[in-house]
Amino acid sequence: MLALLNRILDWFKSLFWKEEMELTLVGLQYSGKTTFVNVIASGQFCEDMIPTVGFNMRKVTKGNVTIKVWDIGGQPRFRSMWERYCRGVNAIVYMVDAADLDKMEASRNELHSLLDKPQLAGIPVLVLGNKRDIPGALEETGLIERMNLSSIQDREICCYSISCKEKDNIDITLQWLIAHSKSQSR
Repeated sequence: MLALLNRILDWFKSLFWKEEMELTLVGLQYSGKTTFVNVIASGQFCEDMIPTVGFNMRKVTKGNVTIKVWDIGGQPRFRSMWERYCRGVNAIVYMVDAADLDKMEASRNELHSLLDKPQLAGIPVLVLGNKRDIPGALEETGLIERMNLSSIQDREICCYSISCKEKDNIDITLQWLIAHSKSQSR
């Protein structure tokens, strides 16, 4: 009964109160960016994803929040585009393959290089360590350390360990994103 009442209340609120947000999803290739977009949009995990060439844009509606997601390719030739697509967004989501320890240094360097851009000052960042279902993958504390996240002082930064395949922590990730739809508009 309570669930039905909550759904009716959510529907009623959605008639009068809608939030929109825009975010950019970046990270090295094969970290799971497009898979993440598909999981939050449809709840479906697909094993055979094709790497993003350039960028994709997708709108995802969760409750009364519509999230416009820019999914930018992670190959070296597309990384110069990251800054342009990160300007003026409500949040930057940086995806890390938490199971690929060999790419951790390159991933850290790309993140810090991106966040050093003056045009991106103050934009909140959500770092997602994907593939936590793989043995040996880093959890939040390992990611914070290896990605040197504690050195980032000029903005809000948050880190979650997730698995798109198992849908682990996708709910708290969405809660963080929805909370940031109410951030200052840019």
